[in-house]
Amino acid sequence: MRPAMKLIPQIIIVWLYCLLSAADAHAQPRLPNIFGDSMVLQRDVPIRIWGTASPGEQVTVSLHHQKKSARAGENGNWQVTLAPEKAGGPYNLAVTGKKTIILAGVLLGDIWFCSGQSNMEFPVKGWSGVLDADEVVSQALHPQIRLYTVPGNVAALPSLESNEANWRTCSPASIPSFSAVAYFFGRRLQQELNVPIGLINSSWGGTQIESWISYAALKQDSHYKTLMQTIPERSMEQLTAARKQKEDEYRRQLQKNQPDVADSAMWRSAEYDHSKWPAMRLPALWEKLPSLSRLDGVVWFRKTIFIREEDAGLPAVLQLGKIDDNDQTFLNGLPIGTGVGWNVDRRYTAGAGQLKAGKNVIAVRVEDTGGGGGIWGDSSELFMTVNGHQYSLAGDWAYSVQEVMHNKNGIGPNDYPSVLYNGMVHPFGRLNIKGVIWYQGEANANTGYEYRYALPLLINDWRNLFKNGEMPLYFVQLTSFNANNGNSNNGSAWAEIRESQAAALRVSHTGMAVTIDVGDAKDIHPRNKKDVGERLAALALRDTYGKMVMASGPVYQSSVTEGDRVRIFFSSMGAGLAIQSGSTVLSGFEIAGDDRTFYPAEAFIDGAQVTVRCSQVAKPVAVRYAWADDAGNANLCNKEGWPARPFRTDSWPGITVNNRYNGPQQQ
Repeated sequence: MRPAMKLIPQIIIVWLYCLLSAADAHAQPRLPNIFGDSMVLQRDVPIRIWGTASPGEQVTVSLHHQKKSARAGENGNWQVTLAPEKAGGPYNLAVTGKKTIILAGVLLGDIWFCSGQSNMEFPVKGWSGVLDADEVVSQALHPQIRLYTVPGNVAALPSLESNEANWRTCSPASIPSFSAVAYFFGRRLQQELNVPIGLINSSWGGTQIESWISYAALKQDSHYKTLMQTIPERSMEQLTAARKQKEDEYRRQLQKNQPDVADSAMWRSAEYDHSKWPAMRLPALWEKLPSLSRLDGVVWFRKTIFIREEDAGLPAVLQLGKIDDNDQTFLNGLPIGTGVGWNVDRRYTAGAGQLKAGKNVIAVRVEDTGGGGGIWGDSSELFMTVNGHQYSLAGDWAYSVQEVMHNKNGIGPNDYPSVLYNGMVHPFGRLNIKGVIWYQGEANANTGYEYRYALPLLINDWRNLFKNGEMPLYFVQLTSFNANNGNSNNGSAWAEIRESQAAALRVSHTGMAVTIDVGDAKDIHPRNKKDVGERLAALALRDTYGKMVMASGPVYQSSVTEGDRVRIFFSSMGAGLAIQSGSTVLSGFEIAGDDRTFYPAEAFIDGAQVTVRCSQVAKPVAVRYAWADDAGNANLCNKEGWPARPFRTDSWPGITVNNRYNGPQQQ
């Protein structure tokens, strides 16, 4: 017994030591995650350093030749403001309380906050990679450029802290995963200014602008306030509970009208009768159907095709476009292939003997784990080839829902307004920065007209957060992409959001990079990010730093009708109007008469103007330029090569004029 008794005081001592150590660790000063080795602090303005410590603890901050102290308040928060410093470093930043934190390699320079959706998130190398990615990476040794990527974080209420991340010095090792647009922007600035540049990349693909605006700003704004009266500010627990309740109700309603899922084992069979199933035109994501707009789960698609006698029994190749996310595909009940990945083309081979003369049935089991779901792509990508004959598979397919999945993830970035502002912008509000670059809009194309209210609201909201009413914000106008074959005659949501983006230039200290000439009609993520980043940098160099650089192409000013032709006047012409290199004919212009039907126009540069005419329009009343989803054929520029801004002379209502942001996806 005595040996055991002797252990008790020792156990108590160890326990007390651990307890005191834990308390001491909790008491020592702590800095937010944005502070770290190799970071950049904003030059030429007061430097705010903040964090937490024990209530009442004195904290001293030392940087360069400065030293200043503050005492933590009752809640443990403290802040020290140092005098402005010129560009320079590297320095050590020391924070001393009961213990000392030392951040090494700190530079004084300019910090740019880089935000938006996937085209801002698009990395230098990864995804498809930028043009000449290997060469770009190999040359990315820039010790005066520092990189910080904000981890994705959805927060129901404004957060004071972001998820943990590290500052990294720009090098071939660190640059591949970093935002390409932000890198090319920062590289140009650093080369021109010869000062340290800090780039904070806070972006999330596929996100709507309303997720990036504060709840308070949306609620107070005249355009959004009526909607926001129906959307209470909630905690994450409340959002999660409300979503589960809504999902349960959706599941009950959806499966009430579906075939008995007990039969699903037979849905691959050619003999199964699917005549009572509803039909869906493919290719398309099933979210386009109102009844399936929120569905994540498993859906079966079936299509009956009739095969010529001479093709029966021969091998066949099926092209099914892309399937989001995973599939199992059957022909007459026999498996012919499986696929994984939302953006992977499906190509399956059916062996000899599987096809029959006359009726054949293709069955595809599609599993969607989140986001869009279904068989998607272009109609030309859905077909079956047999014996040199091609059978189209585009058109109506019967479908049935087998399973509705519970969303096992947390609240998504578009599920509730302000959640990305709360988690990925608000935590940086006390950090002094030089400015912002913004590349977003694809996710708001369907509400393109409304974007003219949303973007100015975001600009002013962020200026309020960063306590800088003149903070520059430069943004990218959406590039060319054939989203929905949109044009002047059938309507173009992408043209309309471009117009709304241009309208945001009425807000002072802003600038817009036109990019219609560097897009890809078939890829929403074009690889030429160098021109995008450098055009943003040119805006900053001209308007923020006062450099004499070209930063804009021709901008429409006015027009005069002269009989059957229209003369158009421009500003920002630089050395004069020109046609982009590689072209000899000016294109992208259209003319309409009173019937509002647009026709391609003949266009000619005439000194400082452009004259347009069309033999089919004797009395023109409207001219448009680059007014289409894919405006890649538009080729007016100035002699310095900067593309002209898309425009129209009419004010006829577009296809998005009545569309509105509907609020939470999960409420």
